[in-house]
Amino acid sequence: MKHLLALTCLSIAGLAAGMASAQMTDAEQIVEEANIASYYAGDDGRSAARMLIVDGNDNRQRRQFTLLRKDVADGGDQRYLVVFSRPADIRGTVFRVEKQVGEADDRWLYLPALDLVKRIAAGDKRTSFVGSHFFYEDISGRGTEEDEHSLIDTTDEYYVIESTPKDPDQVEFARYRTWVDRETMLPMRTEYQRDSGEVYRRMEVTEVETIDGYPTGTEVRMEDLDSGGYTVTQFRFSEYDVGLPDRIFSERSLRNPPRDWLRRD
Repeated sequence: MKHLLALTCLSIAGLAAGMASAQMTDAEQIVEEANIASYYAGDDGRSAARMLIVDGNDNRQRRQFTLLRKDVADGGDQRYLVVFSRPADIRGTVFRVEKQVGEADDRWLYLPALDLVKRIAAGDKRTSFVGSHFFYEDISGRGTEEDEHSLIDTTDEYYVIESTPKDPDQVEFARYRTWVDRETMLPMRTEYQRDSGEVYRRMEVTEVETIDGYPTGTEVRMEDLDSGGYTVTQFRFSEYDVGLPDRIFSERSLRNPPRDWLRRD
């Protein structure tokens, strides 16, 4: 009995030690892994998305689009193409991103009603994406090197990271905090603060599914706490490693989207 008790104690101690060693303490490493989990699943990916935009007066708009993404390097440069199919007044609108780690991303928006390709200036990356509460920067992700990161808390479920901008003149926030799920490494909540510490903007992943072996946020809510408005985006039919060709992430695809690669309901 004493021998069994001793073995049990040793097993518990070993399990506890293993759990302790699995706990991450480097904020930069946590942020990098969270970035990869959120934006780099597979070598490429495709999703059909529905967006519900609700303003502070409960007026509602809907958007529907397909998002295509291909990695140039894991954790590095990427290519994005977002093609809108509904409603009718924005059908054919296309958003294209050349994400360049360590440099300013290149972003373009094609407006079919005007037959106009608009370059999204670097200073506009934190403005509304097609009238929603998401910013252009939210779609392809903020560069991890643009902020200083510190681990301020570790709970049973989350790593809590506080990030402050290296160039505060380029953003509207003073800092933001992110709750990273310790099991999936997905950022589950991000709260943006003013200098006073007041939270004015919040992102939450409200649904997660494992798709092709990758934990995936399938519903995301972005709130503007000043106005009371919010946007909910649902990602459906998501799939990874579909073999997207390089040619579809080109200037030509702004006016002529690759219809063979677009998901339809």
